[in-house]
Amino acid sequence: MNKQARATIFRDRLTGAMTMTGTNLSALARQTGVSRSTVSQLLDTEAARMPNAHLAAGCAEALGVSSDWLLGLTDRPERPGDVIEAALSMTEADRTSADAQLLDWHREASGYKIRHVPATLPDMLKTEAVMRWEYAAFLGKTPGQAVRAMQDNLDWLRHEATEYEIAMPRHELEAFAQGTGYWQGLDRDARREQILHLAEQAETFFPSLRLNFFDAHNLFSAPVTLFGPLMGVLYVGRFYLAFREQSRLKLLSGHMDWLIREAVVDARDAPAWIAGLTKHL
Repeated sequence: MNKQARATIFRDRLTGAMTMTGTNLSALARQTGVSRSTVSQLLDTEAARMPNAHLAAGCAEALGVSSDWLLGLTDRPERPGDVIEAALSMTEADRTSADAQLLDWHREASGYKIRHVPATLPDMLKTEAVMRWEYAAFLGKTPGQAVRAMQDNLDWLRHEATEYEIAMPRHELEAFAQGTGYWQGLDRDARREQILHLAEQAETFFPSLRLNFFDAHNLFSAPVTLFGPLMGVLYVGRFYLAFREQSRLKLLSGHMDWLIREAVVDARDAPAWIAGLTKHL
């Protein structure tokens, strides 16, 4: 790129950034520590004036963009640190499905397919008895909050524009039916109600809801949710790791494809298989 072309790009991008931020010529001169006439020369359409490195960096800092973008070296206006922050963020996670952040992400992804590996059972498909048992220590002063969130999510599922694809380890539901491990102490009647409810939902909402079960002896997955093409979220306990960068989303999507492809219980067979777990009660 010759000097004239680069100067044109710099001038156009500098002018655009000033317009977007409401920065006039005098303000930019003051913020960069140069004279008004120096900035005026940079904006002169008849000149091919380029700033030195110090002034380019000063303009970028004042306008909240990257100097590489101003100089035409990249098409991304964000500063490197801003790009990283936008691509990967950590958000504190509440223990229950009443988490406002989760609900915001669901709203943002309205109309897209949501793909999910839950930490236990999918919250949106839990009965009230199971929700209250599991989240008893986290409901605080509003014991109905998690239950209402579950009901809101189920209403969301009923909306025809929302599609859910869920994969989870087969042993998780088998342990639930037997009341062992994590589910030890949960009343037998509550477990039976939950299994029949889950089987009913899997049949009623198919194919907009697809439940698949994989064998954890052969596959493993941490809890993860893909909100369409917008974001992938890993649940690590106290925090969510949220990814928006496309190459990482592609990897997470490939991971979900792998879990679904290798499932030992397909979504079409899930209702009958789930209902059959009542024999373990």
